[in-house]
Amino acid sequence: MGSKDEKRAALNQQLRQLRSATNSTAVNKASIIMDASRYIEELKGRVDKLNEDVSSSQPSEDDTQTALPVVTVETLEKGFLISVFAEKNCPGLLVTILEAFEDLGMEVLDARVSCSDTFRLQAVSEKEGDTDNVDDQVVKQAVVQAVRNWSARSGQD
Repeated sequence: MGSKDEKRAALNQQLRQLRSATNSTAVNKASIIMDASRYIEELKGRVDKLNEDVSSSQPSEDDTQTALPVVTVETLEKGFLISVFAEKNCPGLLVTILEAFEDLGMEVLDARVSCSDTFRLQAVSEKEGDTDNVDDQVVKQAVVQAVRNWSARSGQD
């Protein structure tokens, strides 16, 4: 009898976690699962859109120029998720991008950076002070301009 109660308690705990992870307000099991299913479909759509953005912003193989890093910016509740990727190491690029964040009045809350064989930056930033006019397009333009400035200084064009 205790085993049945433990299984029921474990299932209820998992449903609470699923409800929390998907921001569901449902109370019955079927509705929680339906909300989770919709949430997964939404996430799939976002991944597809990001993959489409990345593939459309990458140069074709016929391009003779060195490829500039790909920049994507996603709006979060109180800031932005900024991703920058280049197929090769880019010495000095991180500093240039962080200076662009500073110029926009943004604080980096969390960042993951890899600069070994490739350059990859994923940063979560928050708006500071009077930056209500800063949106994802403004951030993207600033980061793209920082990449161009870095490229011109380092002879990457």
